[in-house]
Amino acid sequence: MIKDHILVWNNCLNIIRKSIDAQPFKTWFEPIKPVKLTEEVLTIQVPNKFFYEWLEEHYVDVLKKAVKKELGFNGTLEYQIMVENHRLIGTTSDVTKKPAKHETEEQKILNPFVIPGIRKIKIDSQLNPAYTFDNFVEGECNRFPGSAGLAIAKKPGGTAFNPLVIYGDVGLGKTHLAQAIGNEILKRFTDKQVLYVTTEKFTNQVIQAIKSNSVNDFMNFYQMIDVLIIDDIQFLANRPKTQEIFFNIFNQLHQSGKQIILTSDRAPKDLLEVEARLISRFKWGLVADLKIPDFETRIKILDKKLAKENFTLTDDVKEYICNHIKNNIRELEGVVISLVAQSSLNRRTIDMKLVKDVVRQFVSHVDREVSVDNIKILVAKHFDVPVEKLHSKTRMRDIVMARQLSMYLAKNYTNSSLKMIGDSFGGRDHSTVIHSLKAVQDMMDTDLLFKDKVNALVKKVKTTLVNI
Repeated sequence: MIKDHILVWNNCLNIIRKSIDAQPFKTWFEPIKPVKLTEEVLTIQVPNKFFYEWLEEHYVDVLKKAVKKELGFNGTLEYQIMVENHRLIGTTSDVTKKPAKHETEEQKILNPFVIPGIRKIKIDSQLNPAYTFDNFVEGECNRFPGSAGLAIAKKPGGTAFNPLVIYGDVGLGKTHLAQAIGNEILKRFTDKQVLYVTTEKFTNQVIQAIKSNSVNDFMNFYQMIDVLIIDDIQFLANRPKTQEIFFNIFNQLHQSGKQIILTSDRAPKDLLEVEARLISRFKWGLVADLKIPDFETRIKILDKKLAKENFTLTDDVKEYICNHIKNNIRELEGVVISLVAQSSLNRRTIDMKLVKDVVRQFVSHVDREVSVDNIKILVAKHFDVPVEKLHSKTRMRDIVMARQLSMYLAKNYTNSSLKMIGDSFGGRDHSTVIHSLKAVQDMMDTDLLFKDKVNALVKKVKTTLVNI
């Protein structure tokens, strides 16, 4: 005898009714509608995602017992979840009603509710798989937030870093680090629900939810997330309704031990037009800033991007690029892509002229840079000694002092590495440069006249930078 879906579900309800009290039955089972029966798979429709979550958390055993009794050991229960007005998500065939043109793109939430071993709805994390810790180049500029992020990935929601707020200027790797944490969590915990969303997209979802009178469903969805990553929270400014809804979601997630990761282009205390109660919550966990990478870290980043493109550059070319692309890691990638294109598509040899032309597209006033050579000329003139003498091995007092001061200024006013500075002074090694830096600093700390002399030279260096 072939059973229909209504008969099977009514029989399940009779079993369930005997196992629970009348009021919970009325609240949680009477609103359910049977949709179809295909072999041993019964599909039912529930009002919203929160309804699904509640059934899964509180009535799994009761449902399992009823379905197995009616359909046998292999009996399977699947859900269709009402989203907004008449939209369904979660059919076993992964067929979801496509939104009309005027509707915003909805979060894809698929995977069936299966008996036995009911599975959670699985959402698309929206993460970029290229953003991983393996591709995250660590340096002094980002070691602290990077270490915190890895600790979170090992124990999401279980550290003191909740929320984690990562802030810094554009192009310093905030999005990369935030998504690397999410990807690492998915790698370690396959059952975790991780979601990455920009503040702009979150705001658009809020607007759509308000228009369709489905704010509760919207909030219920976000409260299902185990790890929520929201990018560019500075765009919450001047959006009071979005802030209010996010405040409630934040509280629920935090109280439930779920992990929250936020990025911003400024510290929480500097987020103007964001409610004080939200700012206060952003400070509950860890606020970590990404600084501008130093020269050595930029070289490492450049090498990483070159390796990804299977491309090589000479050391002098790499040093030129990293001396001029200082504040934005994305620009480093842009230079690499441009050079690869010039080399492969236009069959051009990568010489310094081409590199300068490409770099000039990303940075204005490329040539307005104080170089080690500029500094040597200034210092030699100040001490009235030939520049060539700074390269020699002579131990004459004035020349030694001029050499050490030149190294000190080169380290502080150029992006040259210790090795590069040493090489430019007759092939000296980095330890000699370190000794010179310490000698100058010690004399400045103990000799006010010498300190005044150094400050005078610093002014000349800065003036040179303006006038070049």
